Amino acid sequence: MLDPNYCQVMAEYNQWMNHKLYTICAAIPDADRKRDRGAFFQSIHGTLNHLLYGDRAWLGRFTHQPDAVPQLDRLLYEDFEELQQARQSTDQAILTWARTLTPEWLGQPLEYTSNVDQRTRTLPTWVLVTHLFNHQTHHRGQLTTLLSQMGYNPGITDLPWLPRFQSEI
Repeated sequence: MLDPNYCQVMAEYNQWMNHKLYTICAAIPDADRKRDRGAFFQSIHGTLNHLLYGDRAWLGRFTHQPDAVPQLDRLLYEDFEELQQARQSTDQAILTWARTLTPEWLGQPLEYTSNVDQRTRTLPTWVLVTHLFNHQTHHRGQLTTLLSQMGYNPGITDLPWLPRFQSEI
């Protein structure tokens, strides 16, 4: 089963990586961020929106405060600055939530209805929390590829380089 400390580290990692990537993306002209680059969510902007969409959907399920998210293929925010502000707010909410987790909560079942196929499922909560963090990493990997193809270097993205671990070296 998943340990609450793991969730806290992954929430920090999520915030750190999002900050790094949004800093790079802020320097890219809006038209270039929104250009269809053949990615699963077409563009850099589309991928950033999807990441936020997934985080909000899962966090809402976990906290029993569902976020009103549009259909999966719709953008949450057209404006990059609004998207960035929403990302920062959501990252803080994920950090705050992760600090409340207990082994008991992670061990219980959670019922949810998928936004992909509208089916209701019940799975162990720890599996769904693992999915939250895995989903973030998966799509940030797509984003770093798009950025690299454009000549932007996202730098080191590996977990051991999370700033909290650098002070321990």
